[in-house]
Amino acid sequence: MPGPRRRRTKNVADDDTRKINWWVTALIAVCSLTILVPLYLAVVVALKTPDQLTTGTGFEWPNPIRWENFPEAWERTNFSQALMNTAIITVGSVVFTLLTSSVVAYGIARNIHRPFFKGVFFYLLAALFIPFPIIMLPLVKQTSLLGLDNQAGMIVLYTIYGLSLNIFIYTAYIRSIPIELEEAARVDGASTWRVFRQIIFPLLTPMNATVGILTCVWAWNDFIMPLVVLTDPGARTLSLAQYVFQGQFNTDYTVAFASYLMAMAPLLVVYIFSQRWVISGVTRGSIK
Repeated sequence: MPGPRRRRTKNVADDDTRKINWWVTALIAVCSLTILVPLYLAVVVALKTPDQLTTGTGFEWPNPIRWENFPEAWERTNFSQALMNTAIITVGSVVFTLLTSSVVAYGIARNIHRPFFKGVFFYLLAALFIPFPIIMLPLVKQTSLLGLDNQAGMIVLYTIYGLSLNIFIYTAYIRSIPIELEEAARVDGASTWRVFRQIIFPLLTPMNATVGILTCVWAWNDFIMPLVVLTDPGARTLSLAQYVFQGQFNTDYTVAFASYLMAMAPLLVVYIFSQRWVISGVTRGSIK
């Protein structure tokens, strides 16, 4: 007798009969325009002359193109020095944030059942609801007294103020890592620090990428904190250096937008090369 028929399974990836959700596609297209249109305007303004800027609707492509806006912006903002200052603060903030936030989150995640660690966790989460302007003036006074009104102080501040959100991200991910991995290492004689360094931290690569890019974008683009903390004009960041274009009665928009594009380019390159890690971190965190 012939055996029972096997049900033929259909691979979802090979299913070409699925319909396209045009409503969602249209929504994505509209949302993309909210980013592409301002970006196009920024490029167009950066390539125009002041006379071209005052004529037309603003969407016209400049003819002729004024490339001189970029070297003028470089010179007026002392772009090389401001870029170096911003890079030092950003890289230092990312490195110290990854090291400190991951260690603190590991201690909280593995002891969350204890009242003290649970209290610390909710205490740090409560800091997310405190707006920065409320503590801005006391912060200026404290950084001045402690001698932290410089680049090193900025790195410390970004590391501390990023603890709340970063620990929230790390803790949820670390709790999804099986505890059996650590128990097996402890049986072999590994210490707590060695378990974290050789087992837990390598598994945090997707979350490290996510936290790193968030910290990088924040430290690179921030304007308020460097404005109120830094006292040395030679230590000013890109966001502060670009403030030179804002006059009392007029603004040099063409040169200013050229400076904005130059300041945005390094961060855009970093994000292009790291976006797969960010997406991987978000998806893995949601699956786990």
